[in-house]
Parts: sequence; structure tokens; C-alpha cells
Amino acid sequence: MKTPASDHALEVVNLKKAFGGLTVTQDVSIAVQPGERRLIIGPNGAGKTTLFNQISGDLRPSSGLIRLFGTDITYLPPYKRAHLGLSRTYQIITLFADDTLQHNVTLGLLGLQATRWQMWRPISPYSNLAAEARKTLDAVGLLHLAAHPISDIAYGERRRVELAVALAQKPRLLLLDEPLAGLSDMERAAVKSLIAAIPRETTVIMIEHDMDTALDLAETVTLLNYGRVIVDGDRDAVIADQRTREVYLGT
Repeated sequence: MKTPASDHALEVVNLKKAFGGLTVTQDVSIAVQPGERRLIIGPNGAGKTTLFNQISGDLRPSSGLIRLFGTDITYLPPYKRAHLGLSRTYQIITLFADDTLQHNVTLGLLGLQATRWQMWRPISPYSNLAAEARKTLDAVGLLHLAAHPISDIAYGERRRVELAVALAQKPRLLLLDEPLAGLSDMERAAVKSLIAAIPRETTVIMIEHDMDTALDLAETVTLLNYGRVIVDGDRDAVIADQRTREVYLGT
């Protein structure tokens, strides 16, 4: 499973995914440096979330290669990728609505235990994880709601809980799929501040349609269209590229 040492946090090489006669990612290749802040942009249906699903293991590629810090993870299941330092959020919030904020974060931490947790085992012996969950909720400003069920809190707060679940795993690579979607201006500012505060030990790749906010966080940008990489590189150069204006900005 190990490959020669790599200077990259993530390498995607000639990645393809086909559903029947439809190819949704086509020869996608990107290389992301440790600590980098990368923004993935493109119109609806460009293949952005499909790419994330392949990197996280939620979707198996038809061909190609994915390396995480030099380790080939192309066909590893999601939980093994998590053990190697990969975490993510989703477009559609995936929290357990009837469980408390603290319980949701604790469940995220349980997935990283050396012995895989079974659903029928009680959580009570994992008091250290509960303490870590509360610490993480405090970091995102939600400790005062730790005992409340997810169903009782506002949408913007749920986004922050989802981010807390991902950060609690202390990822080396964090994938954020539209973390600002559906938020008010105040909520967007709060989540943006949380993302900006993520330490450089964590590499961040983000899909986001709120360009004004997302570009403040990004150093490099990859533009996808019809499953292909159209432009890739320094943020300012990509945004100034005529192909970006044609494909994404509509000018």
C-alpha cells in the first residue's frame, strides 16, 4: 500500500468516473501541497462533489490513482482513509438530528479508535472522547448547546457542528463541500472565521459557490467543467484567466 515518499498532501492522477455512458470525471489530475488552501470551482454538474466522493472513498473511481501523503488510497474504504488523516463535510448535512451536539461529535471521534466501535456497545466507557467533543464544540462556539439535540438548533449552527465533527478527528487533509451554503451573512462570517483559523498542519480543499468569501480563504484554485480540469494554479491567475470567465463567471 505504501508508495515512495511524496512532498504532496494529495495527488490525484488521471482520475475517471463513469456512470453507464456518462463520464463525470475525466482524466482529473491535481497535486496539493501540505498546508495548502485549495478552492475547487465550476458550474453545477462540473464534477466537483464527485471528485470529493472519490477522494474520500464514498465513490470508487473507474480508473486513476489517489495518494494521500504518499500512500495509495485509491481503493481503501472511507474509515481507513480517516485513520490516515482524511476528513470531510458534505453538501447535505449528515448529522443525527435526534442526538445531541456532543453525541454527534463523540460519534465522529469513535470512528478513529484503534478498535472499531460497534453500534451496540455503550459510549459511556469513552469519557475521554466526550471531553474531547466538548473541547471541540467550545472551539466552534457551541459548547453552551452541547446537550441540545441537533433538531433544536439553527441551520447555521448545524453547519458549525458538522465542521466540529470533521475537526475533532484532527485531520491532515480536510475536504469542505460548500460549507457556506444556505447561511446568512452573519453565519457565513462565523464559519469563514472558523475555516481561516484551522492550523496549517491541516491541508484544506474546499468547494464553494460564494466566490467573494471563498477566494479570501484560497491560495490556489482548480476550475472543473464537464469533469475536466480547465484551469489550475495560483488564485489570482486562475480568476484572471479568460477560460474561467467563460466557464464559471459567464463573461
